[in-house]
Amino acid sequence: MDSARSASPSPAQRPVFAGAAAGALAVLTVVNLLNYLDRFVVSALVESLKRSELALSDTELGLLMTGFILVYMLASPVFGALGDRGARPRLVAAGVLVWSAATTLAGFARSFATLFAARAAVGVGEAAYGTISPGLIADLFPRSARGRVMSIFFAAIPVGAALGYVVGGLVDRALGWRAAFFVAGAPGLVLAFLCLRLRDPPRGGQDEGEPSGAPRTTALAAYGELLRNRSYVLTVLGYAAYTFAVGGMAFWMPAFLERVRAVPPAQATVQFGGIVVVTGFVGTFAGGWLGDVLLRRTAQAYLWLSGIATLIAAPVAWIVFADPRPGVYLPAVVIAELLLFASTGPINSAILNEVAPGERATAVALSILAIHVLGDVPSPPLIGRISDASSLGRAVLIMPVAILIAGAIWTLAAWLGARGAGAPVIEQRVR
Repeated sequence: MDSARSASPSPAQRPVFAGAAAGALAVLTVVNLLNYLDRFVVSALVESLKRSELALSDTELGLLMTGFILVYMLASPVFGALGDRGARPRLVAAGVLVWSAATTLAGFARSFATLFAARAAVGVGEAAYGTISPGLIADLFPRSARGRVMSIFFAAIPVGAALGYVVGGLVDRALGWRAAFFVAGAPGLVLAFLCLRLRDPPRGGQDEGEPSGAPRTTALAAYGELLRNRSYVLTVLGYAAYTFAVGGMAFWMPAFLERVRAVPPAQATVQFGGIVVVTGFVGTFAGGWLGDVLLRRTAQAYLWLSGIATLIAAPVAWIVFADPRPGVYLPAVVIAELLLFASTGPINSAILNEVAPGERATAVALSILAIHVLGDVPSPPLIGRISDASSLGRAVLIMPVAILIAGAIWTLAAWLGARGAGAPVIEQRVR
């Protein structure tokens, strides 16, 4: 038999969206949608929780998101190490099961403490899923397609978040805030079973000419090595500033529309949710496609795209919060969201491509820890604290500043990378 015909096709020659890889991407994307629905359903319930028998303050409401994020980020390094060394489908399935049960239990809360505990427990399950899934997907698809693939996966973020607002708001109005948690948590049981049946691809199997997919060091040494990777560190720092702004906006935007813009409660959640769905789909897919196209011209394409789009988004976001006219701030919301979502696929692809295949779960875990410690852990309660001291309209003005910082850091990282000053560790090894 002709050896050329019998040889297996290289990653670049294989169909990108075919067979088991496409099926796994579909399952993991649907789970990611549920991930963000569970995460943001509480945002749609802010005003109801404030008026409920729990009588929560704005600071306590902000702490609900912070409690989840704290557990999520602290558990992530543990699952990052496990994800680079263990059976990934089992870990993912266990995570989905845990967070779904915790979301359901939130509906039984009788005090701020019990609601806080339930929301914090969601972070354990999401840590298992969030750290492991991106690397698993990267091992199913070639490097040249990862901008598009990650855009498909991360498009579930705006859709899931929007469904959290819409489903949470509609169920809250019809059946109360407790029922909203029950509805959000139920689908996880079925999805956990589907995750358990996924195959675990070889680590690094889609990366030609790169180091082995097996972890080369201990988990602690791997984290230390990541901190010496300048390109990775700058990418994550920019991501932290971005997460500060996006996390604060995601949590407080429905309340801002109700309280500051006098939008009716049901309309505020559905209106913002609808904008997030549309802009999330368009912005995320456009960013992933454009990032892969530009990658043919420069290795820093993902960073350039993310940096420039985010720099443009900063002044537009300022208009959203500073101009009270619906004919001005609503179009500005659409434009700002499109620009922010454009970086979702590219920036996560950049993180995965900047490290060795056997360290991807570890790299994602450290990224999760950093972006939440510096990002959406402090932002919701900080905005709530400023709101309690002055007004929500003033408090939200810190978000455009954070967006500007994110764009500046990513643009700097792209510029340094183009000059060779921030070349990823993985590229240095291959050379």
